Order: sequence, then structure tokens, then C-alpha cells
Amino acid sequence: MKVILLKDVDGLGATGSVRDVKEGYARNYLFPRGLAVPATERAVRTLQHQQQTTAQRLQRERHTVEELAAALEQAVVEIRAKGGEGGRLFGSVTTADIAQILVERGFQVDKKQIALDEPIKTAGFFKVPVRVGQGIVAHVDLNVVAGE
Repeated sequence: MKVILLKDVDGLGATGSVRDVKEGYARNYLFPRGLAVPATERAVRTLQHQQQTTAQRLQRERHTVEELAAALEQAVVEIRAKGGEGGRLFGSVTTADIAQILVERGFQVDKKQIALDEPIKTAGFFKVPVRVGQGIVAHVDLNVVAGE
């Protein structure tokens, strides 16, 4: 009996795959647990349509993410922070500070997307990695200026 898997099943396949299984396994295990449905022509067409729609949506999202990454790569952000002699800051510049500046400049970025190993405690130029999604990382040029 051919079935379409609705969820990942260990030893059988991934979500959306069409598999040939014994009828008893399908009727007594897969169907009652909502793991699969019979692979009728209509169900297969519906599955193909859903896969096409998902692929198109992912492609649109990827395009949007790539545009955001390109814009972030071009951006030069300046943050003024209180500091003393030698470029040392009183306090530090955190991911929240960087995210706030980026949002003010029109970028939709959350502080969790900014990948700083530790807060910035000195003045100067930094390349700050920003995870924009789908495995794409953009690097924003950050200029930290120590002021009074």
C-alpha cells in the first residue's frame, strides 16, 4: 500500500515522501497516529502543489534575506559612547545597542541576530556579523566613537 508521510518516521522516510508499506502497518500504526495518509491521486496532487508552494515561498524569502544582507553589507553605522583616554569606553556597546541603531536606520534586525562574541569595550572600527536568516551572514561596518 502506498502512503504519503505527514511526519518524519524513523526507518521509513521524511515528511512528504511517498512510501510503499504493508497494509497492516499503515492501517494499525501510521493512520491512527496521524503519521501518514493513503497515497490517492488527489492526495499526491495536493502534496505536489504544497511542495511547489513551499518552494516558491522559500525562494521569495531567500531573495528578501539576500537583499537585506546586501543592504547591511553597505551600511556603515556609527555609535557614540562615553569613553576615556586611550579609546576605552565607560561601559560597552552591546548587541542591543547595535540592533537599536540598525532598527532606527530601517533594518529589521533583532539583537539575537547579531553575533558578537563579547561586548565592544574600545573605540574603533569593527566588522559585526549579523545572521539575517537561511544561513546568510552579513557584516556591518561599525564605528564606535568615544565621546564625553
